[in-house]
Amino acid sequence: MDSQRLKDNFAQVAGEGDAVALFFYSDLFVRNPHLRDMFPIGMSGQRDKLLRALGHIVSQVDDLNALVPFLQQLGRDHRKFGIVAEHYPQVGASLLATLRHFTGDAWTDDMEGDWNAAYTLVAKVMLEAADENASDSPAWWNGRVVAVERRRFDIGVLRIQPDRPLPYLPGQSVAVEVPSRLRHWRYYSMANAPRADHTIDFHVRLVDGGPVSPVLVRGTEVGDRVRMGAPIGTLVLDEESPRNVVLVAGSTGLAPLKAILEQISRRPVPPSVHLFFGARTRDGLYDLEELSKLAIRSPWLTVTSAVSDEPGGHGFSAYLHSAEGEVEHGDLSDVVARHGPWEGHDAYVCGPSAMVGHTIEQLTRLGVARDRIRLETFADAQR
Repeated sequence: MDSQRLKDNFAQVAGEGDAVALFFYSDLFVRNPHLRDMFPIGMSGQRDKLLRALGHIVSQVDDLNALVPFLQQLGRDHRKFGIVAEHYPQVGASLLATLRHFTGDAWTDDMEGDWNAAYTLVAKVMLEAADENASDSPAWWNGRVVAVERRRFDIGVLRIQPDRPLPYLPGQSVAVEVPSRLRHWRYYSMANAPRADHTIDFHVRLVDGGPVSPVLVRGTEVGDRVRMGAPIGTLVLDEESPRNVVLVAGSTGLAPLKAILEQISRRPVPPSVHLFFGARTRDGLYDLEELSKLAIRSPWLTVTSAVSDEPGGHGFSAYLHSAEGEVEHGDLSDVVARHGPWEGHDAYVCGPSAMVGHTIEQLTRLGVARDRIRLETFADAQR
């Protein structure tokens, strides 16, 4: 299998943009009309996910140590869609047809052989992971909403009671589906460490035009039902590390870091932890009151909050004031930098992608080794 030939061919095909995924799904549903009901009515988001997943797989096709965990996660996660072994050859046939169509006259028997070999490997790893996962885990968990708290018009905190224990690590996420948006699964991070009663908190921000978040934030009431997929993600605490910790959370990116913070609090002797919590405006700091109370009870914890889109008051001071204390002004990554350097720390960062990227740059500049910075990385819900 010539990995460079695969990469070059995929780069050429991907250059055709949305037409690639449109052709793939059209071919798949014409050949296998029974599969259409497994997908949402609106397919635009699904087409984007397909190209992202294919691009990620092809980019790592010559690095199995990195690729195999990604594929295993995809295989486990696909169980919630009802994907079974017989579907993999059907998907493979449409994938080959799509690649052949957009490659045109440059398509060769050797190229087809390379793609067949690559897809056979992908399917094998995903199926093995799915089968192993099925031996001790359901395809999804049913959940009932037991509490709803609307912190502002576009942010809600939901507490869910699963129908059976849902084991996860603080910092991980699950895909959530609501009955009124069937087959639209969206990932949300658990905002608490596992509890004895197994309840799970989610912090949900309304995304304009999103199919799921408006329902969760504005339309969900106590007693409503949801479904949750298997927990995934790598933003988890390094329990073996003796280092102090810096947590950087933008908006509802706070959720997984709050779960990690709760995990740290259960240690007999917690390390020193500095949590930075940022938003565009002061009312976006939706959990600051609770975090401030936690900091008062926990001498090992420092909480610094920041807003980026409000001036700092008289003279454009670097600080604002609220009932929970001073709120710094500026981009969150710059606020983190002002409190550095951070050598000797482990860092955990979650929030909008631009903020995460800028924060990584600042942390590495201020002494944090890149391999000591953990982010929220997991395979999206592809099919």
